[in-house]
Amino acid sequence: MAVISIGRMGLLSVVCVSLFFSSAFAVDRGNFKTCDQSAFCKRQRALKPGQSPYRALLETLELSDSRLTLQLINDNNKVHLLLELYRLQGNMTRVKINELKPLKPRFEVPDVLIAEPPTEPLSVLSKDDNGVVLSLGAESQRLIVSARPFRLDIMEGPEVLLSLNSRGLLAFEHLRLRKDTQAQPDGAEVKESVDGDQQQAEGEKDEDGERDKEEDGLWEETFKSHTDTKPNGPTSISLDFSLPGVEHVYGIPEHADNLKLKTTDGGDPYRLYNLDVFQYELYNPMALYGSIPVMLAHNTQRTMGIFWLNAAETWVDISSNTAGKTVFGKMLDFVQGSSETPQTDVRWISESGIIDVFIMLGPKPSDVFSQYASLTGTQSFPPLASLGYHQCRWNYNDQEDVKSVDQGFDQHDIPYDFIWLDIEHADGKRYFTWDPHKFAQPKEMLQGLMEKRRKMVAIVDPHIKVDSGYKIHNEITSKDFYVKNKDGRNYEGWCWPGNSGYPDFTNPEMRAWWASMFAYDQYEGSMENLFTWNDMNEPSVFNGPEVTMHKDALHGKWEHREIHNIYGLYVQRATAEGQIQRSGGVERAFVLTRAFFAGSQRYGAVWTGDNAAEWDHLKISIPMCLSLGLVGFSFCGADVGGFFKNPSTELLVRWYQTGAYQPFFRAHAHLDTTRREPWLFGPENTALMREAIRQRYALLPYWYQLFYQAHKTGMPVMRPLWVDYPKDTATFTIDDEFLIGSDLLAHPVTEEGSRGVTAYLPGAGEVWYDVHTFQKHNGAQNLYIPVTLSSIPVFQRGGSIIPRKDRVRRSSACMENDPYTLYVALSPKKFAKGELYIDDGHSFNYDTKKELIHRSLTFANNALTSSNLCPDCNFSTSSWIEKVLILGASKPSKVVLKLDGKETPVEFEFDASMSVLTLRKPGMNAGADWTLLLQ
Repeated sequence: MAVISIGRMGLLSVVCVSLFFSSAFAVDRGNFKTCDQSAFCKRQRALKPGQSPYRALLETLELSDSRLTLQLINDNNKVHLLLELYRLQGNMTRVKINELKPLKPRFEVPDVLIAEPPTEPLSVLSKDDNGVVLSLGAESQRLIVSARPFRLDIMEGPEVLLSLNSRGLLAFEHLRLRKDTQAQPDGAEVKESVDGDQQQAEGEKDEDGERDKEEDGLWEETFKSHTDTKPNGPTSISLDFSLPGVEHVYGIPEHADNLKLKTTDGGDPYRLYNLDVFQYELYNPMALYGSIPVMLAHNTQRTMGIFWLNAAETWVDISSNTAGKTVFGKMLDFVQGSSETPQTDVRWISESGIIDVFIMLGPKPSDVFSQYASLTGTQSFPPLASLGYHQCRWNYNDQEDVKSVDQGFDQHDIPYDFIWLDIEHADGKRYFTWDPHKFAQPKEMLQGLMEKRRKMVAIVDPHIKVDSGYKIHNEITSKDFYVKNKDGRNYEGWCWPGNSGYPDFTNPEMRAWWASMFAYDQYEGSMENLFTWNDMNEPSVFNGPEVTMHKDALHGKWEHREIHNIYGLYVQRATAEGQIQRSGGVERAFVLTRAFFAGSQRYGAVWTGDNAAEWDHLKISIPMCLSLGLVGFSFCGADVGGFFKNPSTELLVRWYQTGAYQPFFRAHAHLDTTRREPWLFGPENTALMREAIRQRYALLPYWYQLFYQAHKTGMPVMRPLWVDYPKDTATFTIDDEFLIGSDLLAHPVTEEGSRGVTAYLPGAGEVWYDVHTFQKHNGAQNLYIPVTLSSIPVFQRGGSIIPRKDRVRRSSACMENDPYTLYVALSPKKFAKGELYIDDGHSFNYDTKKELIHRSLTFANNALTSSNLCPDCNFSTSSWIEKVLILGASKPSKVVLKLDGKETPVEFEFDASMSVLTLRKPGMNAGADWTLLLQ
């Protein structure tokens, strides 16, 4: 939440920060930097493609079993860099570039990789004065290092897959002593002792002195009223990548933009810098709340990924090009392709740190997902209840309000699982506490929800009210866990409580202490059905530069500029670890975060922040969540109805229908909006919203199974069509419809007053079934679908089997033992397959004790069979199969169930007009081996 309210902060706070928020419903672009206002971005972008000053010193090459090292030299300033190349298991290459002898260590991002990636041997195929050719093992893949100028090319056979520094935009600003300190005797001595070359140090001094006169922003930078002291001087890095044959690139969230990334020529680059952006604009490259520096490139032949591991402010330029002829030298005797080949050029620019990039070579989309998952981990496996519907607003007023809303859902027969409390629930915005008047009996409130098998989420933000009467503040102070300002004192800034301190979540001791605060004996009033929301964790600082923390604040020995984009990940991680620890490691966590980085998927869910009740914001929720899913973060959703403003009834209904088919399904609203619980808009609209929510609950078995697969493999839950149809160019730019797993296609209605939508159904030779009418449609066509306000166009792929629970109750837990209905959608070849996954829905026993049921469901040769995918697993369920619908079927003469060696006839009916066969009450347990024979 990034809007100021007197009710939220108090009058003094409003006065202090009013300058940072200029209008009621529009982003103030003046609060946030453009590339021209960011000194390092402007400096780096001024470099134009051309001859690189860097060359490889081939005589320094060293090759071990796991890596190749090679020195690079900048011929302009004679600074040496160290290049490290790794061939990683799983068809990946890692490239690291650092100073050979920096004045002091440069920051390398910790805690994102789940382990040091395992390597495979590199071998030299050939070497001469022009460069070296290395084998990457599989499928004649080679890595070519060209010496002058330095350049890397990854090839497969005769094709260049990707080139580094082909445009000569590698730039590495080395650490140096400031001009006015180099004259000091000990300064020169330090320089000499580090570089081991006094002549080099003197040469640099002259060069840097000239630059100091010509450019500002090297050692100090001012934006609006804020000055960023830069004790380390200029430290930015840049590297360009060329992708021959590629026209479509995706990823690098978070931006409110289309799925396919646009070229940035003539405008700003895409910015990655976690910021609290007050009602963000759509379709532009401005930074938002989170940053995942991963880009995917896709064409009909291959999918690849680039993971730029850097947590500092980063800008990404994208341009379309034509791959020109490139001669690598006589050693290779190779000329690249024709001049007509399309090419995408990408340039990454970061303020500090080192170059550490992982090149994921696919070749299939699923390979890239598994490659990235092997580096940063998979989506956490959420509790089943968190896949249900969440009811939230800023703020439910008190316990009576919570009780009334809870009863309203029952009175109107609408299921939900979580009700949420925003910051007003706490005592004066002191997190981990409850307002003593409005929420005087939190356990009584939670117990009331528990009796209905429902849950609550309460907000815990990472800014701590500076108040000597507040236990949390006192403990952080006594343990010296706050972030420091540049002078070494506790860093303080303004946020919702007023003057606030910011815990240093980069410190593992601080994170462990924070986690311990979620213990039931520490977090007073908490129970096992209370979960957590981490908002404002960019971090948001209302009176800070760009509404965030000063870059020269200190986390131990590192400046905030080095770690900015990873701060939010650490907050969510510590919170999730606290939830797990409070149960003795038995129960799964549920934590929603606003800020995120690569690896945040391991710790919970994310939402798209403070959107607005506008049709375009509804539309943009689809590509925003698709982009996150492509880079590992599947558990994504948007505030249903829009956070700011009041939606029209039509917009609200359409948003429920869209949100019901997105992974995280939560309604949320601003304090100043009118109440919008789903029964407040007349019985007809209540019925439409109820139906959307009920469709979500019926499909929970399928959603849960998809999240299990995402947790195991890294496959996105909500995904673009091209992921499953990678050779179909018609899918490459579609972002108004999407797949849920491989087997459901949703095209929500996102246009006001729509009377019809056109959905693209992919797959030549395939068929799709309307899930509501069972009408069959051929694939590889644009299908016009007439719609009314009740329509949610969703299709099931022919060849799939989807389990559902059609008896919808008040919450997911109430449906635990209910029976399943199997929806078998036959392919033209009368085949279908699917899975059924069951566990207890909330603990880690599926992993630690193998307490789960995982079944393979197959229809072939007129027989539907359930077989065990995990023979050594042990879990039992009371749920049974009460119905089977077979779409695209022929009428059998009889149907027989084979179970435990016995054959039993099964009652059925056949709708010839729709070719739908319904088997009623076959009665087998969902965890059993069985076969249904159609004779």
